[in-house]
Amino acid sequence: MSFSLQLADAVRRVGNPLCVGLDPRWESLPQLIRATYADGTLQGIAKAYEAFCIKVIQIVARRVAVVKPQAAFFEACGPDGFVALQNVLRAAKSYGLLTILDSKRGDIASTATAYAEAAFTGPQFEGRTLPVWGADSLTVNPYLGEDAVQPFLDTAKKSKKGVFILVRTSNLGSGLFQNLVSEGKPLYRHVAEAVARWNESTRNESGWGDVGAVIGATHPAELAELRSLLPHSWFLVPGFGAQGGTAEDVKPAFLKGGLGAVINSSRGITFPFPPEEPQWEKAIQNALEQTIAQLRSVAGN
Repeated sequence: MSFSLQLADAVRRVGNPLCVGLDPRWESLPQLIRATYADGTLQGIAKAYEAFCIKVIQIVARRVAVVKPQAAFFEACGPDGFVALQNVLRAAKSYGLLTILDSKRGDIASTATAYAEAAFTGPQFEGRTLPVWGADSLTVNPYLGEDAVQPFLDTAKKSKKGVFILVRTSNLGSGLFQNLVSEGKPLYRHVAEAVARWNESTRNESGWGDVGAVIGATHPAELAELRSLLPHSWFLVPGFGAQGGTAEDVKPAFLKGGLGAVINSSRGITFPFPPEEPQWEKAIQNALEQTIAQLRSVAGN
């Protein structure tokens, strides 16, 4: 089954569009976990990240469709962080969750192919395929142009995986380049039109394709504009919650029936507590249910 169909089925099954971002930060972890792994090494930090993220996965598994590990926090722990990321991705799969590997890759030719193979299938050595991350989808930076994006598209299509192309990001400085006007329209619209072309060849009988777009909750007007331009693409919408995006802001991302977008919340779900809070798991459960209720109120159309 293609990634877009899996995502649609999973969102229908859980009845909400929430994506939980896994962005572990040492200073925000529960003191109980920090005390267990605080040995002054990167290995200890990586193990703490792994333990915390897997516990979050266990809490949210029956309530959401997808999780999004942010590779940077794991990579910052060196080789042990890579092991932790691999274990977190495998744990998510074991609990029936789809995964978005958030590493915003972008490179050319064989380098892009190597990134894509690592994310999806694993590289081939002497006739054997050796899995690495095994992610269901990957975030991709299109700044280098179509020839840099194509290896990701090709590898994703071959392995029935998905990509989310950065179109209109949620950060405050995104307009520096994304709002520049070229040929009478902002750069982000040119990128969106390219996404529409790339997505067309992956569309299935449901109408969905496997080439999605990253569009921030902090830009509700652009969300509405780009939703009309990309009616067959799934949106990954960051910026909800801690970055200021509200449920009303993300409403334009959805198509009829509440499909078409997954709304990411990271800190709002994973760190709604001070580190010294002993009942931190309950705090995550409460934040999860509150966020699901907020999103259900606007996703049904």
